[in-house]
Amino acid sequence: MEERNTLSARSAVLSALLGSHPPRLPARQLVRIGALFGIAEGTVRVALSRMVAAGDLLQDGRFYTLSERLAERQARQDESRDPHTRPWDGTWEIAVVTAERRAPADRAAFRATMTALRLAELREGTWMRPANLVRAWPEAVTAQCTLIDGRPHDDPTPLLWDLDGWAAEAHRLERALDRSLDRAGGLAEGFLVSAAVLRHLLADPLLPRELLPAGWPGAELRARYDDFDRHYREVLYEHLKG
Repeated sequence: MEERNTLSARSAVLSALLGSHPPRLPARQLVRIGALFGIAEGTVRVALSRMVAAGDLLQDGRFYTLSERLAERQARQDESRDPHTRPWDGTWEIAVVTAERRAPADRAAFRATMTALRLAELREGTWMRPANLVRAWPEAVTAQCTLIDGRPHDDPTPLLWDLDGWAAEAHRLERALDRSLDRAGGLAEGFLVSAAVLRHLLADPLLPRELLPAGWPGAELRARYDDFDRHYREVLYEHLKG
């Protein structure tokens, strides 16, 4: 699947800030990023005003930065590039939902939290993954679940994740990274490919090597993206200074 060649003003602004460290850019540079995709200056500025009003962005004079909620998303994105793992001893984390009568919005927020923690749902209300990640359980999980450490008799990995699909998309993105800056309109294409890689890394289940198929491309995609990002950011910042 090729990256779409257009972005909304909101998506362009968010992608730019999520990819910036610190996530703080002046309106002028955000307007120039929008221009890469044919987005008019007025459209970008309206989007910025609406995002501030919605609590997505904070404004400090001519600068815009991510809200706390979106800063947490950037932290997860950064973690997906350099994950904190530990040796796996065969134990699985199992979270069984025991809370009752949750509102639809609460259930949706819970699912988003579990996905961000890289757990997968074996059946409704039962989430699990190998215990190889270094992280704490948030209160949103401990308040709604019974947590169990266990060892399944059979490997449930094929039931929980589409590893072949993730690997195929990772290989496609590797090829896209290799060619993006060499093609016409490289800045716009590179921006889109960069955002696509970061989204894909967020979907990596970060399984221990014992559960991964041979030739798993996770580490290779991260290494290629790190190299691409160093070069691309230099070119992009030169463009934004112009």
